[in-house]
Amino acid sequence: MSLFSDVGAFALKLLLFLALIGAFIALISRLTRSQQEEQPAPLEIHPLNERLRERADRLRLAVTPATQRKSVIKALKRQRKDENKAPAGQKTRPRGFVLDFEGDIRASAVSSLREEISALLQVADSGDEIILRLESPGGMVHSYGLAASQLARIRKRGIRLTVAVDKVAASGGYMMACVADRIIAAPFAVIGSIGVVMQLPNFHRLLKNKEIDYELLTAGEHKRTLTVFGENTDAARSKALEELEDTHALFKEFIHSYRPQLDLEAVASGEHWFGTRAAERQLVDELMTSDDYLLQRMGSHDLFRISLRQPKPLMQRLAERMQMRLRPLWQALGQHH
Repeated sequence: MSLFSDVGAFALKLLLFLALIGAFIALISRLTRSQQEEQPAPLEIHPLNERLRERADRLRLAVTPATQRKSVIKALKRQRKDENKAPAGQKTRPRGFVLDFEGDIRASAVSSLREEISALLQVADSGDEIILRLESPGGMVHSYGLAASQLARIRKRGIRLTVAVDKVAASGGYMMACVADRIIAAPFAVIGSIGVVMQLPNFHRLLKNKEIDYELLTAGEHKRTLTVFGENTDAARSKALEELEDTHALFKEFIHSYRPQLDLEAVASGEHWFGTRAAERQLVDELMTSDDYLLQRMGSHDLFRISLRQPKPLMQRLAERMQMRLRPLWQALGQHH
């Protein structure tokens, strides 16, 4: 009887294992197909005024003695009614649209930013304001150039643009920030780094020592300058440096077009400064966190946070769904033992 019991248990486990493999293959097929047919990411709109006020009201009531709460509640209702009124002569209050940009070396978030801005430009008018909470240490020139160009679309439409920097807006990050009508920054936010850098390793001597040849064929005198595996010449270095200097010149021209008040010779050295020193150099207009700025604008604007809900990566969705599928099977195995 023990032998038959062991064989039965083994057969059950084998069937469960084969079922898992089949479910895994079917799930991969479904997720791959759904990713190919995926709909555009939905735009999420979060009203901020009510959320911020609700937290403050709850705290205010929590610290108010019980005997005074009724009068405080009445006062709060009157206050909120007055705050929601449009200014004299206007039917509605102006709006503030809050965007977030967290930059990596490739400025990957520009794919969301361009869609968010395209949506906003169809809704916002000259009385509204777009507030970008920007965090970026910079990265690839062409990627951040595109991101800055997206912000320039807002300026061209005559809509007020404010950039708030709580931590860092350096290099390409500052290229984006300078487009704004107004830049605010926290006192210790890192600002500036108006410069261009290029660096790469070179393995030519190692390959030569190992008697390994490296062939590079080009058509065009300057199709390739510095290389990773070939022998770099002084002429190649000179050409690469010339290209860096030209990129730096374009960077400075771009900044000057939006912030002509800057002394570019003093600030375009590649250095960075904390917010307090950046304000002294007119790189930013005011020292303030984004939190304080939003609290300040609540009194005059209806604030909305706008963002695209990006789909989860395929492997993450696969892991989550496999976990859901496997849970009852593992529970069945556990009960059998």
